[in-house]
Amino acid sequence: MSPQQTDMLHPHRDYMDFLTQGKFMLQRSRESGAFLFHPRVAEPKTGCNDLEWVEASGRGIVYSTTVIRMKPPAVSYNLSLIDLEEGPRMMSRVEGIDPESVTIGMAVKARISQVDGAPLVLFTPI
Repeated sequence: MSPQQTDMLHPHRDYMDFLTQGKFMLQRSRESGAFLFHPRVAEPKTGCNDLEWVEASGRGIVYSTTVIRMKPPAVSYNLSLIDLEEGPRMMSRVEGIDPESVTIGMAVKARISQVDGAPLVLFTPI
């Protein structure tokens, strides 16, 4: 079975399996062409369950951001909403720069990183 034809009854598990393999994948409706995020068993607007997995470009734009300030010695970090080039919006972090330097409209690129033993999509500025 190809990665694009995995068992659509377990979309979150499939998404995590792809991340473990180093692949950032999104679901797309074959009928409408709409991309989805979070993984689902059907397209929310139409109910179509003709979803396939496709590799994401990884490119996006920061839609909003805030700094989560931690009590020292913990390090502050940003929490951002990223508009993916394919259309969906996802919550993540932009790393590689000071959290206060992340700005709305900033172009970013996804990467998969291990955080607390699990794969996670994070972003870096382009």
